[in-house]
Amino acid sequence: MTSAVWTPENTLKLMTLWQEGRTAAWIARALGPDVSRCAVLGKVYRLGLTRGPEARRGRATAPRCAEPGGGDMPAARLATRSSGSPQIRATPRPATRVIVTPSVPTVSILSVRRGQCRWPYGCSGESGFGLCGRTVARGAFCAAHAEVGYQKRACTAESLLRLVGSV
Repeated sequence: MTSAVWTPENTLKLMTLWQEGRTAAWIARALGPDVSRCAVLGKVYRLGLTRGPEARRGRATAPRCAEPGGGDMPAARLATRSSGSPQIRATPRPATRVIVTPSVPTVSILSVRRGQCRWPYGCSGESGFGLCGRTVARGAFCAAHAEVGYQKRACTAESLLRLVGSV
């Protein structure tokens, strides 16, 4: 696209359509086949245009809470909530099993082969660093290390509340 597309007439048309609340794709179609949506957005950015108040009124948005904690909850949501506190179900954790693994590495990083466990022992660059080397059971690890390395996270109400910072 060339800068010849942005004539004063096209720039004025862009500004009026943008203030009306038209989308960048709609404006690009109105300006002709030589103007893309990205070109419109770039010009809007370079001109520093903002949406007018009539464009903001036309959109239906949900009322926002005044506080991040949800201090002013809309009445429609309050009516659908139960009066009691949220019930959090605790899921029983599986019994911990003893994982038997070698206490020292059995292969080095240079001698590990396909089908051997790549669980690291120690820190790379230190003497004595190596890998487990037992037969792979899942992914890149032996059965014992796969159980530790590939743990499925429980998706409970408590874990979700912890993610959002409510607990």
